Amino acid sequence: MEDTTRTALRAVGGLVGAGAAAVAYAALVERTWFTLRRFAVPVLPAGSAPVRILQVSDLHLTPGQRKKIEWVRSLAALRPDFVVNSGDNLAHVEAVPPLLRAMEPLMEFPGAFVLGSNDYFGPMPKNPARYLTPNYATAPKTRSDLPVRELVAGLRAGGWSDLDNQRTVVGMGEHRVELVGVNDPHVEYDRYHEVAGPARDDVALTMGLVHAPYQRVLDAMVSDGAGLVLAGHTHGGQLAVPLWGALVTNCDLDTSRAKGVSRWWDGAGSRRGGGPVRPSSDAPHDAAWLHVSAGLGTSPYAPVRFACRPEATLLTLVAQDADAAA
Repeated sequence: MEDTTRTALRAVGGLVGAGAAAVAYAALVERTWFTLRRFAVPVLPAGSAPVRILQVSDLHLTPGQRKKIEWVRSLAALRPDFVVNSGDNLAHVEAVPPLLRAMEPLMEFPGAFVLGSNDYFGPMPKNPARYLTPNYATAPKTRSDLPVRELVAGLRAGGWSDLDNQRTVVGMGEHRVELVGVNDPHVEYDRYHEVAGPARDDVALTMGLVHAPYQRVLDAMVSDGAGLVLAGHTHGGQLAVPLWGALVTNCDLDTSRAKGVSRWWDGAGSRRGGGPVRPSSDAPHDAAWLHVSAGLGTSPYAPVRFACRPEATLLTLVAQDADAAA
């Protein structure tokens, strides 16, 4: 009996020790183990020269995060043709100056941005179990407690286009590209009806920008002819299961698309559940490409990542007749 008890206690102790080690790794190692993902996306007209887009997302920055700031600054060495910032930059009322320092060398290149809810509202302690339920959406708020106007002014002063419920045409490399964006659907600030309309036929590509990839926005953009949509928000699940993937997305996107490149078409949201992010064989020929960034940060109240490293992404847009192997 005593031997059985000792064996059980050792097993329990082993599990507790393994759990503590996993938490320590998630909080002290992987949370700041930044990486650059690279994907090639065949979305340009046949024969087109490639375009390189750098996407940064979900920094959730606080003033003391020097390692993150310097890592983001180093991305300027990639010399992208265009930069997309897909929101949730801030996690502190004094984070705008360090955020603009992080973005400063990237503003040497043309760019655009959309806002996330955490550019308006500061982080708050929450029950993490709520993210495992369908009650992921937060109710719209009426007053911002983060300096969002200062943030927007700084990004605009750097020459980047504000795509919050806006539509415009920009230059990317040798191409003209139409951009259509919305403010954050997670807090119901999206007003796609204000910018809706068919994709232009005098551009190389129509590209959608959104922070939280809610299905209603993805469906609308793709139905109007967007060939590529870029998003963030999900943190790639933030705490993933090795060999399985994300458990949640904090929106109504299915977990198989929590990060990386996949295909999206109107009605694709009915295909729920896990699976690879590579396009399925039965995807319609007019399906758009969707890229969801796992982002670079976390809430200060949940400073952990597991099996989901913080990331930025370099997307190389290539001709549809080119080899698009990532």
